[in-house]
Amino acid sequence: MIVNSAPFNQPSPASEQAIMSSKSLPRVLYVDDEEDSREMVSTLLKFSRIETMAVGTAAQALSLIQTERFDLYLLDGWLSDLDGFELCRRLRALDPHTPILFYSGAAYDADKQRGLEAGANAYVIKPDVDGLLQSVAQFVLPVPSAATALTFLH
Repeated sequence: MIVNSAPFNQPSPASEQAIMSSKSLPRVLYVDDEEDSREMVSTLLKFSRIETMAVGTAAQALSLIQTERFDLYLLDGWLSDLDGFELCRRLRALDPHTPILFYSGAAYDADKQRGLEAGANAYVIKPDVDGLLQSVAQFVLPVPSAATALTFLH
C-alpha cells in the first residue's frame, strides 16, 4: 500500500536535461536496522540502476548526509537508536528538498499519518516490493520530456 502526501515538485526542464545527460546513477540513503532488509532493498535498487548506501542506525544516516549527496532518503519506522519518524523530522530540517520515503512494517494508519506529518513524501508498507520500486522510481528517475516520448513513437 502506498500513501502519498503533497505532490513532489518535478524538476524544471533545465534540471531534467542535466539529470538525463548526467552519467551518475541516482543515489538513495536507506536506513533500516534489519540487515536482511538492507541487503534485499539494496540489491533490488541496484538492478534498477539506483546506487544505494544502506546503514543500520539514525546516527550513521545523520553523519552521512553531512558529507554526501542523496536523491532520496528511504527510512524504516523502527530503528534501534532513534525512531524513523524522529529521523525523518531531523532529515527534513537539515534538507527540506530531498524526498523522503518510508518503507516500514509499521502498518497502522496512525503510523502512516505520523510519517507524513514528520515530513515524508510517501509511505509504503513492507513487504510491498512493487509499491516500493514504483515509489522510488517516482522520486529519483527522470521523467522523459514530451519530445523524448515522441521520438520513441516514430
